[in-house]
Amino acid sequence: MSIQKINIDNFIIETSTSIVSSIIIDVRSPAEFEHAHIPSALNLPLFDNEQRAIIGTTYKKQSREAAIKAGLPLFGKKMLPMIETVEAWIKDRQKENDVTKPIIYVHCWRGGMRSAAVAWLLDLYGYKVIQLTGGYKAYRNWVLAQFTITYPLKVLGGYTGSGKTEILQALDKRNYAVIDLEGLAHHKGSAYGAIGQLPQPSQEMFENILAEKLFEVNKKQKSIWIEDESQRIGTVLIPTPLFHLMRNSTCYFMTIPFEQRLNFIVEGYGSFDQKSLIEATMRIQKRLGGLETKTAIDFITAGSLKEAFSILLKYYDKWYEKNTKNEELPKIKLIPVSSEIVDPNYNALLLEKIGE
Repeated sequence: MSIQKINIDNFIIETSTSIVSSIIIDVRSPAEFEHAHIPSALNLPLFDNEQRAIIGTTYKKQSREAAIKAGLPLFGKKMLPMIETVEAWIKDRQKENDVTKPIIYVHCWRGGMRSAAVAWLLDLYGYKVIQLTGGYKAYRNWVLAQFTITYPLKVLGGYTGSGKTEILQALDKRNYAVIDLEGLAHHKGSAYGAIGQLPQPSQEMFENILAEKLFEVNKKQKSIWIEDESQRIGTVLIPTPLFHLMRNSTCYFMTIPFEQRLNFIVEGYGSFDQKSLIEATMRIQKRLGGLETKTAIDFITAGSLKEAFSILLKYYDKWYEKNTKNEELPKIKLIPVSSEIVDPNYNALLLEKIGE
């Protein structure tokens, strides 16, 4: 057998259309992989973090040949465990999906010696192996390019408690193209947004996940629904070109009565522990004001969540309106969509009719 090479554009097409029958192997160090990686990749590090640092230093200070000599003994010890790991992955894939032997795509940082060495080993063992030209660096360039595309966006806006995420989920079930930024970021956007969520990805990993989702939904050749957000969602940022496109797209703004939104917020956050709610409230103390902060915390402590969230919801309504009118940001065209209830399926149907 022989090792094939593939460029990034063909790699994206092949792996996105045959994800069940392909395995993407990232041979970079655990630290590199943990920071960010191709979302569907598995980590099979040629060197651990310390070994990578030593060999990298040898390469820079001595020579390529010296680095190879330093790495060969380490590689030799790992050959059998690497083969056995890949065998286990393939057996699991075959068991789960009833497929023949998957195609293996291998990459490192730049498509250099690390991926070449592992590709050689797997090819020698009899697997069909394809090496990504340019490695993860080429993938990152592809990711950043996705944010410069002019997507046909429809922005879903509305005050806090309008159930925007749930509306997007309802639109998704109706086969609309949808990007759930908060879901991808593992954060609901406010000071309370991290409560009950998984840890947020790194900025780089968020971009990787978002780029692949954009690529996936854009293939539907339909308008893409996306929630109106501040550029920052917790610790991650929406890439600036995409954010500016959002701000220059039409925003369908849900207008729902305050009391309905308040009930929805209390139902959604009422099950969380008081400590988390109080800590989140303290994070907005400067903008909320000392008296309002104390009053809200007193209500939380007393278990009077509706009274507490009434204060907080009024604050977020003012904050949302201020950001919408921010003159430093591109103007946004608003189309109001009135509803009397927070009902995701009903409101998705309203948007469907108005957005046609």
